[in-house]
Parts: sequence; structure tokens; C-alpha cells
Amino acid sequence: MFSNVRSAIVQHPATLQHRSKVPHPLNRLTLNKLAGAVELHPITSADVPAVARFLHAELNTRIASAEWEAAITPPWVCSQPNHGFLLQAGERIVGVYLAFYSERKIDGQTERFCNLAAWCVLDEYRARSVLLLNALLSQKGYHFTDLSPSGNVIPLNVRLKFSHLDVATALVPNLPWPLLSSRVRIISEPQEIERTLRGRDLEIYRDHARTAAAHHIVAVEGDASCYVIFRRARRKNLPLFASILYVGNRKLFHKAAKHVFRHLLLRHGIPATLAELRVVGDRPKRSIMLKSPRPKMYRSTTLRPDQIDDLYSELTCVAW
Repeated sequence: MFSNVRSAIVQHPATLQHRSKVPHPLNRLTLNKLAGAVELHPITSADVPAVARFLHAELNTRIASAEWEAAITPPWVCSQPNHGFLLQAGERIVGVYLAFYSERKIDGQTERFCNLAAWCVLDEYRARSVLLLNALLSQKGYHFTDLSPSGNVIPLNVRLKFSHLDVATALVPNLPWPLLSSRVRIISEPQEIERTLRGRDLEIYRDHARTAAAHHIVAVEGDASCYVIFRRARRKNLPLFASILYVGNRKLFHKAAKHVFRHLLLRHGIPATLAELRVVGDRPKRSIMLKSPRPKMYRSTTLRPDQIDDLYSELTCVAW
């Protein structure tokens, strides 16, 4: 996990080259204390290049501006009211809070989600950070997820009625197990994945195939298949882990686990896997449970925790 992705403290300004005229009820909110006048605006398509440059310079220089720009506009089809909100002082961007929107079918109903993503505000404007959060949460009709909160964001979310997800996480060593049986195959080529998946799994794959952080494999045994999405994860700034984001067939996943972990080691060079039990189901064999897994939160008046997942979010779009 990129440790600064939820930070509200950065050091230097960026320039806003395009200013949207799209109206919003909060657009004309201006405060005249501390660092001077600040305006709040929704991030529109015209703003994306400048926002991407700001996030590259002030949040994570490992992610190029072009990569931020691609990530801000996800490939799945959805009605997006904005890409989040920004703070502007004069002609400068001084703060950004990205959002990823999606529409999901849950129990036969269409549910609208807003995933709170990268939050970055220049140090001298830190007192205005909450304006961005309030603008996002004031949007009606959404379930909100925050899948990488850290620091003082967590108690702030609690005060705003966010709930914690159960993130009990097993750490699994990826070992080069000998293949004693050829009954299980691991598929990773895009065209073969397309031919193998069906129904909802195929829809999820097509929605995420071009996202920067999501990697895709399918375990196959006979006529059964298990679609797995994972991302590379950092701990102590070391990119040595795979974090599993989605498992389509838990029964087959546990049967084929050795093959999956072996593939992650030999094909991707990843020595260990982080497996949240809410994602994979039963604890994998030969694993240890983390004492302090990274928190994840959501806010909804109608959905249960088991109806919240990691898809259609910054975890699939932003490879930090």
C-alpha cells in the first residue's frame, strides 16, 4: 500500500491549466482566512491532466502523470458525476480528492458506489481538506467505500459513520511446489481468459482488463474455473506481495491454492500473498495471520459488510 495515498499534507503547488465552468452547489464556496481564498470545484474531464500532474508531483512520484491520468478515468461504463473534487487558489490546484464511481447489481437491485481514493492537500491549505470530503459525501444516493484509509483519516471516518470491514488477513508464502498433477491449469493469457470465463466473472474481467493495478489469472480443473484478481502490494515500501482482490470460486480456489501461489512466484516473481478471509473464504494452508492488517471502511445505510468488495476502486486502478 502507498502510505501517502490518504495523506492531507504535501509541500508544493501545481498549476491548473483548465478550469471547468460546470456548475455545482459548492462551486462558489470561498473562504478568506489562513492561506487566502480557496474555491471548491468538481473534477471534470478537462481537469484530469492538471490533476494528474498535481498528484504525480505532490503525492506519489513513482506514478507518472500519464499513469495518473489513465487511472482517473476508469474503463468500465458508469454514469460519473465527476472524478472527485479539487481545491483551487487563484490559478493553482492546492488540493485533490479523487473518486471512482460504479453501478453494481446486488440482490437484483442496482446500487451506486463512490470509492474515495487519493486525497492530497498542500500543507498550507490543510485546514481546508475537509471541504473535499464533505463535497463527496454530500452526494446523494451512493454507498461510500474507503479502501486505503490511514492516519487521522480513520477516526474522521468513524465520526462520519463509516464502519470497519473485517480485514482479517493471512500471509501465505508463495512456494515452488512440484506439479504432481496436471488436473489444475493456471491461465493468464487475455484471450484464453476471455474464452474461459462466463457470466458475471466475464463482465468483471472486461471491466477491469485495462486497469493498471489489477492482474488476472484463472485456475481451471475440468469444467470448473476460478477467476482471481490480484494486485502487487507494498509493505515497508517493499513490493514483495500479491494482494488478492477477488475470488470467483472459493471452493476451487482452495483446492488449487498451491498452483495459484506457485504461479505468483514463478511467473510474477512475488514471494508472498496477502489473502483477506472475506475475499478468499477459509484461511489458506501454511499461512500466518497478520496482527495488524490494513483497515478498510464503508458507509451505507442498507448494504451488509459481505456485500462490499474491492472491485471498481482505486485498488484496481492505481498501481502505487
